[in-house]
Amino acid sequence: MESQKITSTFKYAFGPGLILAAAAIGVSHLVQSTRAGADYGFTLVWAVVLASLMKYPFLEYGPRYAAATGESLIAGYKKLGNWALWIYIIFTVGTMFAIQAAVTIVTASLAVELTGIELPLLVWSIIILMLCIGVLYRGGYNALDSLIKVVMVVLSLSTIAAFLMAFFDGSTPELPAAPSVWDVAGITFLIALMGWMPIPIDAAAWNSLWTLEREKQTQHKASLKDSLLDFNIGYVGATILALLFLGLGALVMFGSGVSFSSSGAAFAQQLIDLYTQTLGEWAHWIIIICAFTTMFSTTLTVTDSYPRVSQEIITVLRNSNASTSGVLSYRGLMIIISIISMLVLYLTGSQFTYIIDLATSLSFLTAPALAFINYRLIMSKYFPDEHKPAVWLQVLSWLGLMFLTAFALVFFYWRFFV
Repeated sequence: MESQKITSTFKYAFGPGLILAAAAIGVSHLVQSTRAGADYGFTLVWAVVLASLMKYPFLEYGPRYAAATGESLIAGYKKLGNWALWIYIIFTVGTMFAIQAAVTIVTASLAVELTGIELPLLVWSIIILMLCIGVLYRGGYNALDSLIKVVMVVLSLSTIAAFLMAFFDGSTPELPAAPSVWDVAGITFLIALMGWMPIPIDAAAWNSLWTLEREKQTQHKASLKDSLLDFNIGYVGATILALLFLGLGALVMFGSGVSFSSSGAAFAQQLIDLYTQTLGEWAHWIIIICAFTTMFSTTLTVTDSYPRVSQEIITVLRNSNASTSGVLSYRGLMIIISIISMLVLYLTGSQFTYIIDLATSLSFLTAPALAFINYRLIMSKYFPDEHKPAVWLQVLSWLGLMFLTAFALVFFYWRFFV
């Protein structure tokens, strides 16, 4: 890192924020945000905005730490203490297989709709993961960076087009009043919605690694200001798209009386059919492309992030900068993690809602601890004073910690005692 030239040219920093957005715009958007609009109209806009705001500091600390120190958050956890590193390791290992399984099965469900080829979801999931592995195995971060920039353009344009079609559809049937979210079913859904909105907090470590990979790719060390601008573009964009998906659910599905299936394939079919029935057959392909692109981008980024994180964990535990090889290399770990994720799908019978609920639940329970560790690290002696967050961001961090802790406790109570 010492040999790299520090530059304030934004083009050298641009990329990791879009990859984070691609990882974020997945189940939380296509499934949870759309269902929020479908079941509650526009009444849960506040939940999407609040969850994104409260998680903002802890996710922003990923690129902040990497840009200021030249090392990953995971290396920072080690400096903070073995307790911090092992909390992250345990939480990562405990969630990564369920999360990869969840995003892959949703992508597989949409692949059936896109291609019309009726294969078991497990088979489709394997095909999709093999495609992702093929792209990343050959190109690594360079391939991810290039492909995601194209995918995000397609995703953004198709989502905006779908929303505008629904908004200017012209049909304004009388809709029922939105049901209250403050009951058992509503609270359960609200927790699930906010749990992955816009992305789990452990993604801060992913972003720190992508920031460092971007520096290697460009051979330039971007300024902290540009790295944070890159993050903000991706994060704000992911939040806006979440609101668009909620709006689509409200405009197209609210009041339809449809009860969504727990089967991944059936859910995808219902999703596409509702849009097509409301907007017309001509909108069919736009909706499918929008939905599939959403989930494929998430699957691709998750397939990259977990082996990258696992490799960094191994490197930090070894106290060595030497690159790992064999099964412990980035490529080896990518294959191993994907195989175990497919085993999770096989053992759960590819049950759509069960896998998503499991992944969401684990993310909720880990959020307060990871948020605290990120804040503790960024305010510690291991982080340069001149790059520490402004007072308003520190205040927002404490509000976020209280919010995440409160919701984790509410989740625990509703799940196990109600």
